[in-house]
Order: sequence, then C-alpha cells, then structure tokens
Amino acid sequence: MEKKRYYVSLQAGTVMEHQGDSGYEFEIEATEDDVAYLKTMFEDRTAYEFNTFTRSHIVALPYHFDSENDQYDECLRQIYAAIHKWGTDETKNHIQSMGILDASIQ
Repeated sequence: MEKKRYYVSLQAGTVMEHQGDSGYEFEIEATEDDVAYLKTMFEDRTAYEFNTFTRSHIVALPYHFDSENDQYDECLRQIYAAIHKWGTDETKNHIQSMGILDASIQ
C-alpha cells in the first residue's frame, strides 16, 4: 500500500488527510491500514479512559494499584509508539524528547 501524509491529533483522537481540517500535534507517513490501526487504538483509549473515570470514584484504591490506569497508560504508550514509527523526522524527534518510549523503540 502507498503511504500518504496524515495529520494526527492525539488529544482529539483524530487522523486527518488535510492539514487545515483541524488542529493537530503530529505528522505521519502511513498507509490506510496504518491509519485504521491508529483509529482503533484511539477507540481503545476512549474505552480505557471511561474505565479510569469509573474507577476514580473508588477513593480507597491508590493509583499505583489500579489496573484500569495501567491499561490506559499502556494503550497511550502504544499510540505514541505507532505515531513514532510512522512519524516524520520532526515527529520522531519530538516523541523521543518526551522520554515516554522504551529505548528499544527509539
């Protein structure tokens, strides 16, 4: 499949073909299959986010013993790893500067 440039907003959970459609944080070069995978990851993140919201009402459970937050965090790391993999040089450099990926991914 042919790669095209896409504009990704992690905050909004969107992948756009046209730069001016909306605000974005990252630029990637990806296939349609790659974009479909990323959109699925955004949907997963939304589900995990809801689970963390629900769990947050149980005040007796500390964050570091919370599997819902662990699932959300891991999903977010996977999203950043995918964006890094398909990212432009500027995108890759920015994600690397954040220090959120394992050294093996960089």
